[in-house]
Amino acid sequence: MSRRGERNEETDKASVSSNVADDSQRMTTIYAVYLIAALDITWMFLQFSVTPYLAKKLGFDTLWFGYLQTTVGVIQLLGGPMFGRFADLFGARTALSLACASTVVFFLLLATADTPAMLFIHKIPTVFMHVLPASQMVVTDLTKPEKRADALSKLGLCFGIGMIVGSTLGGQLSKLYGEKFTACFGTAGSAFSLLLVLKFIPKNTKAETTRGNTTDDNRRKSVFNLSEITRLMKFPTVMQTFIIKIVAGLPSGIFQVMFSIIALEFFKLQPEQNGYLMAYFGIVQMVIQGGVIGRLTARYSDNSLLLLSIGVSSFVGLAQAYIQNVWQFCFNILPMMFSLSVFNAITDSMLTKSVPSSDTGTMLGLCASVQSLLRTVGPTIGGFLYVNYGISSIGLIQFFVNIAVFVYLLQRRLNKTAEQRK
Repeated sequence: MSRRGERNEETDKASVSSNVADDSQRMTTIYAVYLIAALDITWMFLQFSVTPYLAKKLGFDTLWFGYLQTTVGVIQLLGGPMFGRFADLFGARTALSLACASTVVFFLLLATADTPAMLFIHKIPTVFMHVLPASQMVVTDLTKPEKRADALSKLGLCFGIGMIVGSTLGGQLSKLYGEKFTACFGTAGSAFSLLLVLKFIPKNTKAETTRGNTTDDNRRKSVFNLSEITRLMKFPTVMQTFIIKIVAGLPSGIFQVMFSIIALEFFKLQPEQNGYLMAYFGIVQMVIQGGVIGRLTARYSDNSLLLLSIGVSSFVGLAQAYIQNVWQFCFNILPMMFSLSVFNAITDSMLTKSVPSSDTGTMLGLCASVQSLLRTVGPTIGGFLYVNYGISSIGLIQFFVNIAVFVYLLQRRLNKTAEQRK
């Protein structure tokens, strides 16, 4: 009996040691993903300090710049769901490697863009440039459902860091060395991100049980199987959450895609000044993502936080309609970033919780496609509104759309509460 007891004790210790090792490896992977995401956002905002000013030098007006942004939205709208399914079938490391490699090509083409046609051509690699969604996939795979919203919000913290560093660095590099050197710098940075992926991200991040039951079947299905992608919409609450994500997110999405033009023409900002403003964006987002969202998700339900974010967003739009200078805008950034951060983290978390773990990559790809849809229609709508009715029209639309969604969700919640009481 004593020997058997000793063997059981040794087995228990080995099991505990294995769990500790697994947890340690899991956290190492998550931290590596956070670093990769922060670097990717840095290169993205580095690009933002190049493209608007390069487009202006090449003769683009507001309308044509809107077409350029729409091109990116269409390309990523088509690529997002396919990329998510690709990640489910072939693993996170392969998907992240593809995304980082595409970013390298993107910056190489940007560095050689000296005609309007080349400025459009350099957007083609964005079909695979989904580093942030791929990072969300890894974090989703490695975290428990109850901690998922907080873990995903930490990627927003990385977003803030990348926004600060990328905007400041991009503005200074463009000012001192020009757009071409800045694009080359982005190429080198993206290559470094690719090396980090190959070094620290395991081939598969999904649970062993999930892989064992589904991987062989999934590999027999095509990445381009639309029925396998759209079937996720049949899961409970998924379609409703998607509609809310699109409708409530569209007005703020319009403002985001038009912001570079607004900063250039309405606020009259120079590249380095625009970099400082984007750095301020990043600081605010870091505080919210790192110190606020985790505490909120621990105390309140997803539905309550979704309602809060949409309500705040409606009043952000109302305030935005009356902004006259950059200082007023800086004050409005605080509730704006709060509503955006909570809204994106909560809706992504709700959607991944609604589907099996084997399909979370595809679901996050669909979430990315929502953002791409907003970037597709946003520039055209935003350009029309801005040219014909001014910046105030974008804010008023955001107010009316979000207040309507808020009232709908609130009424639905009250009805559900009344039914439960009966």
